[in-house]
Amino acid sequence: MTGKKRYIAGITVLVLFVGLLMRFHDEAGRLHRTPVLLPAKTVVMAGSTSMEKFANMLAERYREVDPGMTVTAEFTGSSAGVQAVLVGRADIGISSRTLTAAEKASGAVAYVIALDGIAVITDVDNPVMTMTLKQLTDIYTGQIRNWKELGGKEKPIVVVGREAGSGTRSAFEELLDIRDQCLYANELDSEGAVLARVAATPGAVGYVSFGILDDTVHALSLDGVKATEEKVKAGRYPLCRPFLMITKGELEGQHRQVQEIFAYLQTEEGRELLRSAGLIVPDRS
Repeated sequence: MTGKKRYIAGITVLVLFVGLLMRFHDEAGRLHRTPVLLPAKTVVMAGSTSMEKFANMLAERYREVDPGMTVTAEFTGSSAGVQAVLVGRADIGISSRTLTAAEKASGAVAYVIALDGIAVITDVDNPVMTMTLKQLTDIYTGQIRNWKELGGKEKPIVVVGREAGSGTRSAFEELLDIRDQCLYANELDSEGAVLARVAATPGAVGYVSFGILDDTVHALSLDGVKATEEKVKAGRYPLCRPFLMITKGELEGQHRQVQEIFAYLQTEEGRELLRSAGLIVPDRS
């Protein structure tokens, strides 16, 4: 092969090589520019029935905030929700009671997202409008059994409460210092069930979250303090508790979607969602 032919052959090879290289670069560029569609992420929440309205509203809102993320919630009680997080069956626990020492030792970390009052309720025909904490304690421990002892009608008191494992029950009994001392006539598995039972049962007394109150029952004043959001914020209403979201380990170690939910609840839009769910959001300091 002459030198000229070898030169032309070399140029031809070089052109072919450069052409292939440019084609590869262009293909890579197109691949780089094409959005990669990741699978939708599901964030699972589990726990308190007291927080059911909030959790369902949050799940609905996230269909608009981030269509690529699905938020689901199951309501099995605060204790079950914390355990679900600890064993990895849920990303976020929702609890209406504080964590136990054992739960903290197992890695559960709690974050306060709102406050709640626990309202003591009667049927609307009950003339008793107020009682002291001592009287309430005596009712639930069986020391007071008839409404006439409180200036009401001659009618037996039907003591209604939540089931064992309920965050509302734990908080109520802890605040009154009567854990495991209550004598319940009915132990029900949801806030709605307690509300409905008290509303339909003359002489009944029960306790529910402020967020579920409606005009089918009457909320009593305690030690002269009305059951209102303003009294809870002021620290005057005696039966109030934090609403918590629980993670296993610190928030900084959670995956991005969980961190985004916590960050969202700190925005004004997120705080308004909490208020819309009937929860009490403390004023910013």
